[in-house]
Amino acid sequence: MSMFCYQCQEAARGVGCDTRGVCGKTEEVAKLQDLLIYTLKGISQIVVKAGLGVEELGSLNYEMLNSLFMTITNANFDAGAIEAQIRKMLSARDELRAKAKLEGLHDAATFTVGTRESMLEKAGSVGILATENEDVRSLRELITYGIKGMAAYAEHAKNIGKENPEVNAFVYEALAATLDDTLTADQLVALTLKTGEHGVKVMALLDEANTSRFGNPEITEVNIGVRNNPAILISGHDLTDLEQLLEQTKGTGVDVYTHSEMLPAHYYPAFKKYDHFVGNYGNAWWKQTTEFESFRGPILFTTNCIVPPRSEEVRRRIFTTGSAGFPGCKHIVADENGKKDFTEIIELAKTLPAPEEIEKGSIVGGFAHNQVLALADKVVEAVKSGAIKKFFVMAGCDGRMKSREYYTEFAERLPADTVILTAGCAKYRYNKLNLGDIGGIPRVLDAGQCNDSYSLAVIALKLKEVFGLDDVNKLPIAYNIAWYEQKAVIVLLALLYLGVKNIHLGPTLPAFLSPNVAKVLVETFGIAGIGTVDEDIKMFLS
Repeated sequence: MSMFCYQCQEAARGVGCDTRGVCGKTEEVAKLQDLLIYTLKGISQIVVKAGLGVEELGSLNYEMLNSLFMTITNANFDAGAIEAQIRKMLSARDELRAKAKLEGLHDAATFTVGTRESMLEKAGSVGILATENEDVRSLRELITYGIKGMAAYAEHAKNIGKENPEVNAFVYEALAATLDDTLTADQLVALTLKTGEHGVKVMALLDEANTSRFGNPEITEVNIGVRNNPAILISGHDLTDLEQLLEQTKGTGVDVYTHSEMLPAHYYPAFKKYDHFVGNYGNAWWKQTTEFESFRGPILFTTNCIVPPRSEEVRRRIFTTGSAGFPGCKHIVADENGKKDFTEIIELAKTLPAPEEIEKGSIVGGFAHNQVLALADKVVEAVKSGAIKKFFVMAGCDGRMKSREYYTEFAERLPADTVILTAGCAKYRYNKLNLGDIGGIPRVLDAGQCNDSYSLAVIALKLKEVFGLDDVNKLPIAYNIAWYEQKAVIVLLALLYLGVKNIHLGPTLPAFLSPNVAKVLVETFGIAGIGTVDEDIKMFLS
């Protein structure tokens, strides 16, 4: 087997990709990502065994987050960039080990490689399948994927100047634990829940970072048409990159549009002062292969959700920054102060045609926890009066599979006395449907990016308090969540830690859950898959 990866929902045959990733990553990239993760585990063992505090580690904390982020699905396809990161982290590891003077370390903390060929050879023996016990492997990967999602959120917060030492310390603790063959399955289950606990902390951290810098999201109508100006399309999730791009495009005659998960940037007050920040173009990430052609201008990827472009013409218009990367695309690096120079993108935009219009109208969002809680009295009254019978949390990710049409049909067939709470790109399956409102409350309440799923937890806990309930599961809230990659994994683990039960997950359950691990999740938390739309609606409403 040349490679093996099953970290995303599109794992081939529901088992795993073993020749080339469905995402488009090559065997070489997959193996280098495996070796990078293995290196991070070795660093973590040194940190934990030596009893080093995160305050002693300086920039290593950020490099750990960045390295993890680079391995998230659809984030970085550039073998050269991943190789360079491996070398950087090996150098940091060896320096740490020399200072710590520890004995009895795992191979992950001591192995050596020289050429890329030796890296690939080593990677072949340390990937996912190196753990022979299926259940231990499943739990280790579940924890690792949760840590990858956690790292993405922590890096976004760090870019705004916010850190939580507990989160940074847990990254080392959890990764080191995945090397410990003495841990039992029960201990790994406990560590999985602890991962969820720190998932709550990191999502709260990012929420604080975003709102303290950009203000609390507010109800906003976002244009989905176009203007007749040259333009730049910004995709991904990082709001600091957007802020810098908007500042640098002021007065240039170049418009800026959001794409996919960047849509919720329009909800923040800080970005409303830019009159050239004009709307959202297109839909969820997987439609970019056609929508980037019609956009015509340059595209800036700030994080994951890259689909390999079909044409060289589109590739020449794609730029990456941060943890993202794609071979043949210009990568923009920040200086020592975090500043990025987007001049090349802006100048290219001026030479290209305005975007081709693919739709007209607008969509409404901005229902993060602060905004929804401002409407709490109205919401509570609607529930008490029976105007709202049930809330459906339909957060998460979108994807290419035809089976995801389920979520559009589910939204369309929900009774008119129900409300959808959403976050993440899963909303593109139904956020342009005319589902109406209930007494002025829209039937789709969009809290923002997948990063903003924390808002949905805050709303649920607040409603539990308002209704005087002792259990969040007694609320009229059902969870029918779509997942795709590792940020959805940490959201799921965070919800489990908060005590939320009976979550339905689709369109398929994760391939990385062994039958025994899946059984534990089903029996302990009521995790379930999805069925048909009609059967599921009947079940949820019964």
